[in-house]
Amino acid sequence: MSGATSAEEVLDVRIRPSVVADAGEVFTVQRAAFIEEAHLYQTVDTPALTQTLAELRAELATNSGCVALVGSRMVGSVTARSVGDLLRIGRLAVVPDLQGRGIGTRLLEAVEARSDASEAELFTGALSLANIRLYQRVGYVETHRVTLPAVELVYLRKRLPRSMSGGEPAQPIVPHT
Repeated sequence: MSGATSAEEVLDVRIRPSVVADAGEVFTVQRAAFIEEAHLYQTVDTPALTQTLAELRAELATNSGCVALVGSRMVGSVTARSVGDLLRIGRLAVVPDLQGRGIGTRLLEAVEARSDASEAELFTGALSLANIRLYQRVGYVETHRVTLPAVELVYLRKRLPRSMSGGEPAQPIVPHT
């Protein structure tokens, strides 16, 4: 069997919390994933591509994100932090050769499950239609858009189950119109 992974091959993906020692590999995964986005937006001047390794280390030190591994290879990462009762999810990244295989979904589920927040929020660029479809498929609802000079950002939210923290069951979010 070659080193390539066929679309039919079942991956043995392990998800675990990220730690500061993961910074170098997370840095590489983010660069690989977000360079694809850079082509879409015709710029490499995005936070995911301009963040330094030292900045990423500092972020991971105070983060509740997760990483995905296939064997010893890191193939995905996501950052997350709680702000009050809101889980802010950022930089969901999966290596290009394994995108579309459910790894991003599993990373989202993992950070959501680790949180006691009642809602999660994330954003992506308006041209990132595959990202928007993924987020909607797992229950995120667009709440608003913010237009910046180089990109329009789409913000999405999702109510999280509160059963582990004793709260009320999740109710749907009504999009802003």
